[in-house]
Amino acid sequence: MAAGWTAQAKTPPDQLIIGMNMNNLLTLDPAAMTGNDIVGIVVNLYDPLIELDPQQLTNVRPALATSWEVNDARNLITFHLREGVKFHSGNPVTADDVVWSMRRILHLNLAQASVWKSYGFSKKNVDEMVRSPSPGIVEIQLPKPNDPKLVIYSLAALGSVVALDSKTVQAHEVNGDWGNRWLTTNEAGSGPFRLDNWQAKDVLNMSRNTQYWRGEPKLSRVVFRHFQESQTLRLMIEKGDLDIANNMAVSDVTALSHDPAMQVDQVKKGTIYYVAMSMKEPHFANPKVREAVRYLIDYQGIGKALMNGYGIVHQRPIQVGMPATLPDPGYQLDIPRAKTLLAEAGYPDGFDTTLRVLADQPFLNIAIAVQSTLMQAGIRAKIVTGTGNQIYGAMRERKFDMLVGRGGSGVEPHPHSSLRALVYNPDNNDAARLTNFQGWRTGFYDKRLNTDIDQALLERDPEKQKQDYFAIQERYDALIPALVPLSQMVDSIVVRKDVKNYLPHPSATTFLRDVWKDDPADAQPTGGKGL
Repeated sequence: MAAGWTAQAKTPPDQLIIGMNMNNLLTLDPAAMTGNDIVGIVVNLYDPLIELDPQQLTNVRPALATSWEVNDARNLITFHLREGVKFHSGNPVTADDVVWSMRRILHLNLAQASVWKSYGFSKKNVDEMVRSPSPGIVEIQLPKPNDPKLVIYSLAALGSVVALDSKTVQAHEVNGDWGNRWLTTNEAGSGPFRLDNWQAKDVLNMSRNTQYWRGEPKLSRVVFRHFQESQTLRLMIEKGDLDIANNMAVSDVTALSHDPAMQVDQVKKGTIYYVAMSMKEPHFANPKVREAVRYLIDYQGIGKALMNGYGIVHQRPIQVGMPATLPDPGYQLDIPRAKTLLAEAGYPDGFDTTLRVLADQPFLNIAIAVQSTLMQAGIRAKIVTGTGNQIYGAMRERKFDMLVGRGGSGVEPHPHSSLRALVYNPDNNDAARLTNFQGWRTGFYDKRLNTDIDQALLERDPEKQKQDYFAIQERYDALIPALVPLSQMVDSIVVRKDVKNYLPHPSATTFLRDVWKDDPADAQPTGGKGL
């Protein structure tokens, strides 16, 4: 039982209780976070400069910045900050804090630095490129040509570029770590909620910031509780001990969809389920072996039997629904063809390998299905299960053979978002540590493809840009990549109907500041109203 929690038939009217699997919640530091789960927590503890509208992602809304403009040369974005905003500590939010927070991302060079490094930022130039020429003004100069619209989307969507209370964080700095150790389990934000405590794989408590600049949040408290088993989540939300349940098995979501007290929200996200191979491993460095694996996956069978409520079949790196996305190439399970390719590669009897996967669904069932079809061509894959840190940690260290995972960005409504995360790899050296790029993790590198991605980003003619993205997808497919897309993620969230104004966000940044329960007398404070 989570600390400080007593089960009851109905959750308190001014509190929101969210059940989820917290195995992959490893840090609260915005610069170091990985995965979707943490983003939804960080955006409720911190404020960004700008944010994406959950109902129309291409609509960028003000947050700490009241307005912004791009210069004619398209290489400078200037933000004008809101006055009077305070951090949870009581310190004022200043332009210097915003500048320090973004510089920190590049100096730490942890997970969230990858996106900004792809835009040309580095430890060496970020102090010059991100600056405050006068109080209330933040300037971001682009180190190399880019589409400023994409940079603005990234600032609004990622959750990493938030304002940190630089004075508080620096007071907890140890051996030049920019406060990373302290921020792993603490926060220094100005958001609608304050962190009360976090016990890993147990419970995370947040309480409302009564001095929040948008107005006092409607909920006094938000509690995230850890549940590993989907059936337990189902039982708890049926009893009324949870308001929202995430990470549930499809069978339980389907059962709850018939409950009149529940609502199931299905949100299509840009994240892709995939089978990855490491090109640092000799077998998979051979393109014929990678092509054989391509034909040893039962895409349609997996989609039909395992992915209902989790995802839809998709075999391209750019997410479904964008004008630049090509139709699927239509790959299917073809064991004879795979056997021929393996024989041509010098492995007529197959080989032994390992297949890493999270011990959660649908990942484990996908891995079992893939293991079965690999075996039919002689590839004997031993399944290795573990937590997110164990599985994706090995991938980030480029020390794996095969892996079933889910990744990619897709949080920005732009084709480059998906390509950057799944394909782009500007520096394949181990020392580059581009750990948020699946291309780098798998060792997949093609200089021309990188150049084509860079050039497509800068194309101003929309039709020409779309054709460029078509060509990129065709080249990627022809190169037999080390990452095989299977399915585009669908996130199924079960919400009790007495929870109001909960809007699941396609980029994982669900804002809780305006959520309330059916009893407004108890749930809504007498303070200001949220925006």
